[in-house]
Amino acid sequence: MNLGEKILKLRKKQGISQEQLGEKVNVTRQTISNWELGETFPNPEQLKLLSKIFQVSIDELLDNEIENIIVEKVSNTEKLAGMIIKILKVLGVLFLVFLVIDILALIFFTSIGKLPNVESSVTTVCSIDDRNYVIEFGTNEYFKCDKCSKEMNQELRKIVNFDQLEKSIDNVEQYFINHHGNCE
Repeated sequence: MNLGEKILKLRKKQGISQEQLGEKVNVTRQTISNWELGETFPNPEQLKLLSKIFQVSIDELLDNEIENIIVEKVSNTEKLAGMIIKILKVLGVLFLVFLVIDILALIFFTSIGKLPNVESSVTTVCSIDDRNYVIEFGTNEYFKCDKCSKEMNQELRKIVNFDQLEKSIDNVEQYFINHHGNCE
């Protein structure tokens, strides 16, 4: 609705004539008619008087829908805040996923780091009284015999020369022969 239609509607609502409104605003009846027909418009001072007479804001007279603009801006702000929250949630989930992956990788690589650094190794299977022993040893003082007793483990370590693996195989085989066993 344009300004002229708004003035006409509000004037009729209050039940006053164009001439009566003109007197209140200090203009002629013809000026009021021109405003209502949209041929001319009131100046800012006249708008203030019309606003007081009709008891409406100037924005309402001019059909400035500030309320809609404010509601739209608030709505846009809420939408933006919602998008930011969603983005932050996604980033948080990604952060947690990467954190878990990092922790798992750290555990994995730490456990690998505990493995002996063996450049070369040999394995032999020996037995005493139908009990088999898998013996592994190699450079960098790598030695493993899971089924060996503590005492056997210590004795075998003493006879293994980690720099001469072939000779050490012979020493281990001789150990088992001396204890009534054999090696394959």
